[in-house]
Amino acid sequence: MKFRKAFSMIELIFVIVIMGIIAKFGTEFLAESYKSFIFSKVNNKLQANSATAVEFIASRLQHRIKDSVIAKKDASDFKALANADDTYTIIEWVSSDADGFRGLDKPYWSGIIDVEHSDATASLLISPETNTTLMNELIDKLSYGDSNIDSSAIYFIGSNSDINGYGWDGNALTDQEGVMHPIKAGTNENEFEPAVEDFSGVDIYEYYKFAWTANALVVDDKNNLLFYYDYQPWNGDEYSDGKSAVIVQNVSTFRAMAIGAVMKIQVCVKSILVEEYSLCKEKTIF
Repeated sequence: MKFRKAFSMIELIFVIVIMGIIAKFGTEFLAESYKSFIFSKVNNKLQANSATAVEFIASRLQHRIKDSVIAKKDASDFKALANADDTYTIIEWVSSDADGFRGLDKPYWSGIIDVEHSDATASLLISPETNTTLMNELIDKLSYGDSNIDSSAIYFIGSNSDINGYGWDGNALTDQEGVMHPIKAGTNENEFEPAVEDFSGVDIYEYYKFAWTANALVVDDKNNLLFYYDYQPWNGDEYSDGKSAVIVQNVSTFRAMAIGAVMKIQVCVKSILVEEYSLCKEKTIF
């Protein structure tokens, strides 16, 4: 007869005990590793989403007409952002045309009015080196054909600024007494004509900014942070008349505050996988 060695009862018990220990703590280790992986993934996604949203907003606010920034509840209830509290949740501003000012080889609008030009009148402003034809083509492309230079306006740098002079109340400006001055293209490419009453009695400054749209930031009822553009408050438009794009989803907090001309924004994005967890990014814009 041949005898073969096998596990003794004690050895078998030891094997069972060790396998039990490995199973218990190994499972917990795997669970913790998986949990850590999920949390890291969620954290990285929230970091990226909130950072992207803040950078997008900051890039748009860099070209704001600083005195135009308001916080709003509705068309009849708005304040300068510096004077508003957290109950004013909609942020709006008029943006100068950065794309046209960059141009291709040179700016499409120069930002200068020749106040001493011999042809200048209360119904005709001369802007040397401005090309209203190229400006009109650019606006047409950026607005997908819904706006043009004849619905734009200019803002004189150095003029007195009042938030009521931008048209935030939903009423179109009917004269040139406001902060924004509705204009249209003149006969020649370097000319602006008033789109409403002429500039009689209005102070005309040498330097100006050109604008064809206002912008708005709104959190909707689905917690999406929306960016609105292609609307003209000086023509009676409200942000809902413009186009919109989603900047970021699952927003838990959006705040903006201002001290003088300096703005600070904060965007917090929440996770749909980890309950009651959100991550915030903020930035100061000068």
